[in-house]
Amino acid sequence: MGSGRTDTDMTKGSPMSIIFKFTMTLLMGNVAQQLYNIVDTIIVGRYVDPDALAAVGSTGTVMFLMLGTSNGLVTGFTIVTSQKYGANDSRGIKASVTNGFYLSLAVAAIITTVGLVFMRPLLRLMNTPAVFFDYAYAYISTICAGIVCMILYNYCASLMRAIGNSKMPLIFLLCSAATNIGLDLLFIIVFHMATFGAALATVISQGLAVIPCIIYIYSKMPVLRPSASDWKLDGSTIKHQLHYGIPMAVQYSITASGTVIMQSAFNTFEPVAVTAITAASKFQNVIMQGMFTVGQTMAAYAGQNYGARNMPRIRQGVKAALKIYIVYSIIAAALAILLVPHVLWIFFDTEVDVSLYIPWAMPYIIECSVCYFFLAMIFIYRHTIQSIGYSGITMVLGFIELGSRMITSFYSIRVHNYYIAVASDPMAWIVAGLAGLFIALTIFKRIERRWASEDELALKQNS
Repeated sequence: MGSGRTDTDMTKGSPMSIIFKFTMTLLMGNVAQQLYNIVDTIIVGRYVDPDALAAVGSTGTVMFLMLGTSNGLVTGFTIVTSQKYGANDSRGIKASVTNGFYLSLAVAAIITTVGLVFMRPLLRLMNTPAVFFDYAYAYISTICAGIVCMILYNYCASLMRAIGNSKMPLIFLLCSAATNIGLDLLFIIVFHMATFGAALATVISQGLAVIPCIIYIYSKMPVLRPSASDWKLDGSTIKHQLHYGIPMAVQYSITASGTVIMQSAFNTFEPVAVTAITAASKFQNVIMQGMFTVGQTMAAYAGQNYGARNMPRIRQGVKAALKIYIVYSIIAAALAILLVPHVLWIFFDTEVDVSLYIPWAMPYIIECSVCYFFLAMIFIYRHTIQSIGYSGITMVLGFIELGSRMITSFYSIRVHNYYIAVASDPMAWIVAGLAGLFIALTIFKRIERRWASEDELALKQNS
């Protein structure tokens, strides 16, 4: 591809170094995104009221359902891009760019339509308390209406990451974060738009971030820049992208469905518990971005090396990622347990007695934090498995995670035990993480045997 290869070629160099550097750059961007989500929550909690804060938190699982499903599809679409990049297939890269764009618009239209039609019934099904139902609906329906902005930004960022560029998505995300904070202050404090204003700020800031992404791709990344002739529907490319995207989206939606059930379990407790979990989870989400980030890294790394037919290097990359995240998980757990009691106050008005929320927040944080490494395992194995051609297996992992979370959540509702309710996530992480380990090892051996047979056959034919 000549001069088009200006980004990170993950098929060469030290796997540990490549994965660490790429992940850390992505992590800064993901943490920045979470920080401005926290700013939403802080401003809502301080300048509206605690009910509005609880409302934003109670819709987090629905937001994860929508964004997780769409991001799963987008990640699947761009895995094809990373594979074509690793195989040095310039025409294939550009076909994946254009057809992925068409598919992303279709995904946005479907999610928006279905979401707006079924949002009220879903919130009622989740036992959303009447005291903040209107706040919750205003927030999540606005996000749903503008989800096309988030999907297009994530698609552009995923394209850049697919060929090894993690720096520019970070820069564009930081700009988006600054815009979002400014709009939060304007819409909530000045115009008194409450949760609707918080959601509107998020949608607008993400929409504005799409523009520089497209400009940069067209001006600085010729390997991704399609010509006029590339803007045509390609059935083979679309089929290939859906092969990766649909299973990952289903897997995300399965996981999100489990979190919706888990939120339903939380909602059976008093509002102070829901508010405490909302505040604690916002802080925890910042720490857990490392786990989500390593999935994005492994999607690009495994995709490129699969395209280059280098399974030993994929194994090396998985081992390197696991080593990195043993250390990360220990540090993250310590920070979460030590800091949460001292940071909850930032989410509330000075007149609120924060000590009432700490007894509810700490069991949630402690039970989750000791299982962070299992969450990292899920993302490492899930994205690696998907990127090496076994995308359907991600649905199996999703069902395993869903089953574990459902059993724990429903049992907690039955016995009305808070400690069991907040164990729903950790139990799902442990079971799914270990399942991912055994499934991945089996798949690696299968691919190695297949490639060895193909190479042997090719050698016989050539001789």
